Amino acid sequence: MKNISKVFRVGEIEVQALRDVSFEVEEGEFIVILGPSGSGKSTLLNIIGGIETVSEGTVLYREKALEFARKAEMSRYRKEHIGFVFQFYNLLPNLSALENIEIMAELSEDPLDPGDLLQRVGLSDRADHFPSKLSGGQQQRVAIARALCKNPDLLLCDEPTGALDIKTGAQILQLLWDFNREYKKTVLIITHNEKIAETADRVFYVRDGRIDHVSVNQRRSAPEEVEW
Repeated sequence: MKNISKVFRVGEIEVQALRDVSFEVEEGEFIVILGPSGSGKSTLLNIIGGIETVSEGTVLYREKALEFARKAEMSRYRKEHIGFVFQFYNLLPNLSALENIEIMAELSEDPLDPGDLLQRVGLSDRADHFPSKLSGGQQQRVAIARALCKNPDLLLCDEPTGALDIKTGAQILQLLWDFNREYKKTVLIITHNEKIAETADRVFYVRDGRIDHVSVNQRRSAPEEVEW
């Protein structure tokens, strides 16, 4: 990210969501972006994922600048490299838990095994259940398995534990942490939960649309080691 700014316009009103943001993420890092609601975290993540465009600045992925104006190119970037985990699941209601994961495998060039992922998130016995028959924590685990099935180079997580209880949230975080370690894939998590920052390689603190400061964890803690 090089000198990124983002302005939203609603009629004659301008809202500055990001202000001259610059940083670099190394491949294989586990990054937590921490900040209060309205600080610009989600906008930042959506720009990295190619969902939002920039008002100013340049985003580079593997040294190649993203061309936000070229819709086909951005669609290919999202399809081939990016995985998303949202706070509110976004499961397809008419598909079972396993089918929600399998649909991602059909769209991916090098997918992970859907059945194996469902087992790893502890839901093999819920394979035929529709989302309406799953708890919030179970739906989030299916959503994470779906995102991981794509085998993305960069996994972006928007408050993935925000709607969950502490125990279930810690389990979800452990899944993301294990994916990062086992597959050496890059993971970015945005959150307002400071305890999650203990699991990161680096923490970006966002305030008023800027990177306030960055901290490095000399010893990254596994989620199971954090006192929630």
